[in-house]
Amino acid sequence: MTPSTEAARAALFDMDGTLVDTNYLHAVTWWESFRQAGITVPMPDIHRSIGMGGDRLLDHLLGADRDRSQDESITAAHTALYAAYFPTLAPLPGAADLLRAMADRGWRVVVASSAGGDELVAMRNAIGADEAIADAISGDDVEHTKPAPDLVQEAVRRSGAPADRSLFVGDTVWDMQACAAAGVRCVGLLSGGIPRSALEAAGAVAVYDGPSDLLAHLDDSPFQDA
Repeated sequence: MTPSTEAARAALFDMDGTLVDTNYLHAVTWWESFRQAGITVPMPDIHRSIGMGGDRLLDHLLGADRDRSQDESITAAHTALYAAYFPTLAPLPGAADLLRAMADRGWRVVVASSAGGDELVAMRNAIGADEAIADAISGDDVEHTKPAPDLVQEAVRRSGAPADRSLFVGDTVWDMQACAAAGVRCVGLLSGGIPRSALEAAGAVAVYDGPSDLLAHLDDSPFQDA
């Protein structure tokens, strides 16, 4: 039976770098996509941009006033290059167990990723814990991707829980910014390669090494207070 809005609690999860070990694959494939277009973008800059949707990532890295004639080919190249990794995507340690533990404790588990629908399916397949996931949202389901609040707001809506009874888990400053704009607390993970100081400065209420570390500390984590 679906819990009432008053009783429901929502555990909302980003996917890339939070539950699945993909951030560096995205950095490499975006780098190669830019290189094929004759554009040089330093890898560290790309890495720090992962977590945005592709449209926002291009604006962030290349400037909003750029010549956009190559945007479609750059994005298509990234999609094709990254898709080659779909069969070998690997969950981060503890990812599946964390989702199952949250569902077992009565949380409505919703995953929300700026990635497209095909990428979301590939990541869910890699994790292998669909029985714990109540709903899933991709960048295709909203008008604006992170750091806009749309994904977080839609995840809260679909969970049936109020924002103040929801917690989001993410690995980038874009997750933190999206949650701040949506009025949802965000727990940070270091598994995406972003420093603790950056996540805390962006608003993380707590930071853990990765899914397995959060799972080990659930009983004294912010989830205990929701």
